[in-house]
Amino acid sequence: MLPSLSDVPVVPPGREAPDAYAISAEFYDILQADLDRARVRRFYGRAVRGARRGVLDVGAGTGRVTFMCLARSRAPVFAVEPTRCMRSLLMTRLAALPVDVRTRVTVYPYRLDEAALREVADVGICHNTVACLRPTARRALWPAVADALVPGGVFLVQLPPERLPDGEATHVLPAQTMGRHEYGGRMVMSADADRIRTRFDYWVRGESGVLRAYTETFWMWPASRAEVLGELAQCGFVPLPERADPAVLAVRLGRR
Repeated sequence: MLPSLSDVPVVPPGREAPDAYAISAEFYDILQADLDRARVRRFYGRAVRGARRGVLDVGAGTGRVTFMCLARSRAPVFAVEPTRCMRSLLMTRLAALPVDVRTRVTVYPYRLDEAALREVADVGICHNTVACLRPTARRALWPAVADALVPGGVFLVQLPPERLPDGEATHVLPAQTMGRHEYGGRMVMSADADRIRTRFDYWVRGESGVLRAYTETFWMWPASRAEVLGELAQCGFVPLPERADPAVLAVRLGRR
């Protein structure tokens, strides 16, 4: 018997993150999935294969890391994604998986500190997320990661840009065709005081020209490898040998 709606506790609105990706969610996978999927395998695949207790995916987005973890490990996956529109895409994709696979993944609709996970994983991953956190929020994340990992657990984090860009830098996202429409976009980065303005321009073209066009802006905060490592060290993490790709920092949680 289904419960009455009056019997269901309602999550306070303050715990729901604003939909910062309201526009980008439509274009995120079609324009960036192939490149990012290969990057995720290269950055984290080896560590995930060794997971036994569980894998923590901080900032799961539409599930690039989550799905790689489900494919490469039998360990449970804890996917943390506070943004509703990205989480909705993740849930839709997970719902299409066989039951025995999706029972291994739990999705948390909060920030990691609100999810209150304790020693659930021996591998933690934070991909394409830290750059978009204000320095205070970034520093607040590390204790929650330490709580979620078992002693000796490995944490892999994709580092933010180390410095502000010189001038304006534009990266064109390769156009993709779906039916009669072509989807395209570009990312434009520029310095703004102590942060990086990251503007995404998206468009959809048909036979008659541009059918739709959108712009969405995000902010990123630069931090050096040494700075991030110093913050993590205060939470009990020790550095592991540098990876082949300098974009990723690998640390291990010391024994408590």
